[in-house]
Amino acid sequence: MPATESIVEFDDVTKRFGETWALKNVSLTLKAGETRIILGAAGSGKTTLLKAVIGLVPVDSGHVRLFNQDVTQMGEHDMYELRSKAGFLFQEGGLFDSLDIGENVEYPLSNQKLAHDASDEEIERRAREALRFVELEQTFTKFPSEVSGGMRRRVGIARAIVTEPPLVLYDSPTAGLDPITANTIMAVIAKERDTRNTAALIVTHRYQDGELMANFRYDPKNDEMIRVPEDEHADAQRARTKFMVMREGSVVFLGTRVDLERSTDAYVKRFCKH
Repeated sequence: MPATESIVEFDDVTKRFGETWALKNVSLTLKAGETRIILGAAGSGKTTLLKAVIGLVPVDSGHVRLFNQDVTQMGEHDMYELRSKAGFLFQEGGLFDSLDIGENVEYPLSNQKLAHDASDEEIERRAREALRFVELEQTFTKFPSEVSGGMRRRVGIARAIVTEPPLVLYDSPTAGLDPITANTIMAVIAKERDTRNTAALIVTHRYQDGELMANFRYDPKNDEMIRVPEDEHADAQRARTKFMVMREGSVVFLGTRVDLERSTDAYVKRFCKH
């Protein structure tokens, strides 16, 4: 998809559960290669926003467009093909305990509309490639219970990106992990962005997750993350990562890391490491 076209658009979207606002007049645009770091207190609407993107939560008003198609009134059958273009990392990884890791990663490929055209060998090759991308090919025949929490999260990323989707939604990818493992997870997400120009919406409680996405990029030559230098070109790259802060369903802040650190709003400052 061309970088100038929007992958996700919210136009004045609202959603209520009883008397509680989950989304309140939310508007946003996300293009290829861009990242939105979504911060906010528990119950502020972050996960609801992710689910609304792919039609898992119907909205009350406004419009949600995914790949230039209005999904607001779209039926479940019509959503199937659109959802195949988006990867989703659930909280805690969301792996199937009864399937081994290879089968978990193969699952989206096996259930794609065009999966009938792919041989079992091709599906396994792509699954191994996705696991190699997150440096876990050696776990292919293990079960989720046999690997660490951080590894399960990386397997979840492999499953989310195995179809090479232009959009990936991450729901708390680093929750409950130690800082070193959390940084490893975010490095994998940045690598996906920089090698495939993937767009991402990332719900997180860690400001450091956004810092890494804004300040580092993947260097394929040396297979490592490097800090973005302080120059005009780098400013443009940093601007691709914006921070959103949500409160009671509303977006109360949207801007760059620098903008966030300069905010004087007491609620917004809670989610920024000064």
